[in-house]
Amino acid sequence: MGLLKKIFTAIRGGATEAGEAFVDANSIRILEQEIKDADGHIHKAKQDLTTVIAKEMAASREIEEIKTKVNEYEGYAISALNKGDEALAIEIADKIANLESDLGQQQEAQSSFSAHANRLRELVKKTERTLAEYKRQLTMVKTTDSVQKATSAISDSFSNSNSKIMSATESLERIKTKQREFDDRLKAAETLDNESPDTSLDTKMKEAGIGPQTSSASSVLDRIKAKKGA
Repeated sequence: MGLLKKIFTAIRGGATEAGEAFVDANSIRILEQEIKDADGHIHKAKQDLTTVIAKEMAASREIEEIKTKVNEYEGYAISALNKGDEALAIEIADKIANLESDLGQQQEAQSSFSAHANRLRELVKKTERTLAEYKRQLTMVKTTDSVQKATSAISDSFSNSNSKIMSATESLERIKTKQREFDDRLKAAETLDNESPDTSLDTKMKEAGIGPQTSSASSVLDRIKAKKGA
């Protein structure tokens, strides 16, 4: 019996650990859903608040209407008394008493609606402030989680010689090497073109003073002087 109890305890402990692991793995998603649910509750609370305020306004309007009727019938009662018709005055007074009873009920309802609306307003404001803070914290938590995941990925990549980042680095260096080799071949080809046999021979003959020479101003002047002397 004791052994079975220990087994069940171990199973419950494993289930608890599994549940906690699941919550930890999905904590941000759970928090997002909780905030979404809270947004829905606030929206519903605002709708309820609108209904309460509307009823408060209706009660206030009814109160003013009843007050107007009370004043109106009080005038009728005075007119009946002035005419000596006390029986009619009593009937009018009974009507006024009923109106005043309705007035008291409406005033009580209006007061209740007003108090309830004020409490709801404060509750909605407080909840919205709290929810706004949770939303701000959620943004920070998501950003931190993204940065941590990126950092972990980079660390894993550099610690693994066969990682994608290392492979990308090698590919990049290979491309750069190929490009440098292409530039070197291009420069070598240009050097060979400049060192063609004809060009090289002309340069050597010019340096030795053989073949057509480029005339300079001094050589032209010397030639003119020689002709003049002749």
